[in-house]
Amino acid sequence: MTCPDRDTRRRAASFALVSALALGTAGIAVAQTSAQTSAQTWPSRTVSVVIPFTAGNANDVVGRIVLDQLSRQLGQPFVVENRPGAGGTTGVASVARSTPDGYTMLVHSSSFSSAYAIYKNLPYDTFADFVGAAPIGVQPTVLVTAPSKGFKTLAELVAAAKARPGELNFASAGIGAASHLAAERFRVSAGFTAQHIPFRGPTEALTEVMAGRIDYYFLPIAPALPLIKEGKLLALAVSSAKRAPSLPDVPTTAEAGLKDAAYNFWNGLFVPTKTPRDVVERLHAETAKAVQEPAVQEKLAKLGVEPLAMSAEEFDKYFRDDVLATAKLVKEAGVPQQSN
Repeated sequence: MTCPDRDTRRRAASFALVSALALGTAGIAVAQTSAQTSAQTWPSRTVSVVIPFTAGNANDVVGRIVLDQLSRQLGQPFVVENRPGAGGTTGVASVARSTPDGYTMLVHSSSFSSAYAIYKNLPYDTFADFVGAAPIGVQPTVLVTAPSKGFKTLAELVAAAKARPGELNFASAGIGAASHLAAERFRVSAGFTAQHIPFRGPTEALTEVMAGRIDYYFLPIAPALPLIKEGKLLALAVSSAKRAPSLPDVPTTAEAGLKDAAYNFWNGLFVPTKTPRDVVERLHAETAKAVQEPAVQEKLAKLGVEPLAMSAEEFDKYFRDDVLATAKLVKEAGVPQQSN
């Protein structure tokens, strides 16, 4: 048997190298084509959306309005699964464990930020496991009290709280809920002490406030608005930079003399971190389109919700900054950490 000469061996090696490069390039092209088409074909089946609170919660009401429109736009069902428990962390953990393919997502709110500071051992990593994909909107919280309590203005409530340190109480939908932290921000800004009475949800809390057993309650406008209009609750202030269109006669906390009491309740869509970026971008674009639909805007406006105009990257940063700001508030207010 004769051995190949040096030139023959060199030509064979060159051919093998060129072939390998060609195959590699083809592989990259296929991967790029797959990435480019994934957003075009998504969604091709039902999308599961976890809302980590009970049905009827402000986050649930706002989320469903937008998800219904997304379903119509994209031609696939967006099926909501309410998974309350452990301050919302149970539902969040289920999404963190899901396949990052764009078919499982999370509708969450400001309570996502507070859980980071409130709970000792979260079953997920707030920063590493999720990415903010699409903002929905922001709404002020409103401070309500029973007409029978006799407070006509926010100043009267603050004066009573300072005159009777620690005697007044306030409700929340649970430790670390937006209603809790809005009240803590208000209390710290006004400079008084009060008793925090947490409930399992807004329905129980509202019942106790209307009965006069709770002095006041900060909560998102959506569940409070019908009761305010019926005269069962009196709205003393909204915690936003400007008045809420749905409550134009109610002053802001700043107008009532508290410059640092604002607390906005926001909502948005989140997906697991490894979800394909082009799917995230399409979800963002479709959500922005959904929020701009006149019928959707009308429904959101009735709830006091203003759309958040942000890119996916801006919303993700907004969320991460809010987590850190909320952790600072929790420390200032002396809210103890909880076991979940």
